[in-house]
Amino acid sequence: MERDCGAWINMLSHKIKMRMNAALSDLGITGVQSRIMHFILVHCQDGPVFQKDVEDAFSLRRSTTTAILQLMEKNGIIIRESVPYDARLKSLVPTDKAARLDEQVRTRILEIDAMLTRDLSPGQQQLFMEIAAQMARNLDS
Repeated sequence: MERDCGAWINMLSHKIKMRMNAALSDLGITGVQSRIMHFILVHCQDGPVFQKDVEDAFSLRRSTTTAILQLMEKNGIIIRESVPYDARLKSLVPTDKAARLDEQVRTRILEIDAMLTRDLSPGQQQLFMEIAAQMARNLDS
């Protein structure tokens, strides 16, 4: 039976997650944690980053995000700090460990991306990204 678009995307997603987790296992971080860590590192320079920002950026449920962030905090990748204007809010602050890990993680992500796009022309890669973006928009409507 021929696969539909959703099945192909699901299969690719699964393979990428497995490859990322294997590539990062010696660093003690998962693929999704690495992407969230990088997001926090980049965006905390512009102001506080909150759990809701991570949920929105990665289209994650609150419970999923809570579990990921708790593990990242336990592993010393982030800390949660109260913000002075609202004691209920906790900003996500990357630790020195996160900054050290980020460069190693970026290198491994680029290696996996090169493997993923091997034998694809720049035009094919651009077309894929345009199609994937349109598919995402289609699912949002």
